[in-house]
Amino acid sequence: MMSPFQSPVSPEKKLDILTRDSRYDLACACATSKDEHRRRSKDNQWIYPVTLPNGGTTFLFKTLLSNGCANDCAYCPLRADADRQRCSLTPEELARLFFFYYQARKVSGLFLSSGVAGSPDASMERLNRAAMILRRLRFKGYIHLKVIPGASDAAIRQSLSLATAVSLNIETAGESHFKMLSSSKNYLKDVLRPIELISRLTAKGAPHEGVKQTTQFVVGASDETDKEIIQYTWKLYRELSLGRVYFSAYQRGAGRPDLPGEKSSLSNSDLLMREHRLYQVDWLFRKYGFDINEIPFESDGTLSLTMDPKEKWASSHPEYFPVNVNTADRFQLLRVPGLGHITVDRILAFRSDGVKIMTFDHLSKFVKILKRTRAYLKF
Repeated sequence: MMSPFQSPVSPEKKLDILTRDSRYDLACACATSKDEHRRRSKDNQWIYPVTLPNGGTTFLFKTLLSNGCANDCAYCPLRADADRQRCSLTPEELARLFFFYYQARKVSGLFLSSGVAGSPDASMERLNRAAMILRRLRFKGYIHLKVIPGASDAAIRQSLSLATAVSLNIETAGESHFKMLSSSKNYLKDVLRPIELISRLTAKGAPHEGVKQTTQFVVGASDETDKEIIQYTWKLYRELSLGRVYFSAYQRGAGRPDLPGEKSSLSNSDLLMREHRLYQVDWLFRKYGFDINEIPFESDGTLSLTMDPKEKWASSHPEYFPVNVNTADRFQLLRVPGLGHITVDRILAFRSDGVKIMTFDHLSKFVKILKRTRAYLKF
């Protein structure tokens, strides 16, 4: 009897279905430059850009190994009770198809995930076996493996021995919100505990030091606030040393009708802006030296949809401004709305030549200054 997760179609046709369904995992869809966005190849496969530890960039071939799933995640179009065309690739088929793209120099690495086809460990065994085949064929490049919620410690350790990076989606901020999304997964045991385990196993001096861990929130599927998401994000960076936290706006219409996200008063445009604001706060944490206590929330725990969080902070701290362009240090200049790292580096380089910046016209000759930035600078 044929498995419910198999199909008589060709591996190439299955790949077309599985790469299409992998779009529901939108990590990296929101980025800070055009070079960081996912893009579709000429033959309609998703490829994802990833910044490597050495600063370089590689494009990843992204697919599911199976779109069959035993879980009931209310926000996911691939949940167990959804009416979908189901299929799976074998690890051997995946390895062959990946090498076709790799040898054609269309991609440099692999981003491999899967639905829970059977048990978590059965799915992990297939994911790990696909990666193992590639490693045995002497592929030394980038492999990102998704860790299935509820996977055993042994399965996670094997993934870490094979992958360049791993991820397990945290989905939402806290157990009470998570219960609105799934009854088949346990937030503490199946999600948080494995994330903490991976953090310990990839820490400095640990057996898998150097393997990067990321995670993702599904923003707006449940009823969590921006403040709750940001508090969790801060802890994930500070206490568990995650490499990146991603945010994916819930896609209205994809989930069950009773989901909080389906009943939200926010428009689709607002949902995307909410995702964007969370990425901006993430940037403030990782690149601009902001503390969790400096993030400006509205009284209901949301981030402003009309003003970016850096400018919102600046507008509520008039005592800090205006900043003197000629004497401010790097940290002070980065607090100015509209000034990013490249602009600040150019200002500092110009000053190092011993030239004093006298006016906005003078400054505008070598950096682009936004109109809103002028209120926060002096000479």
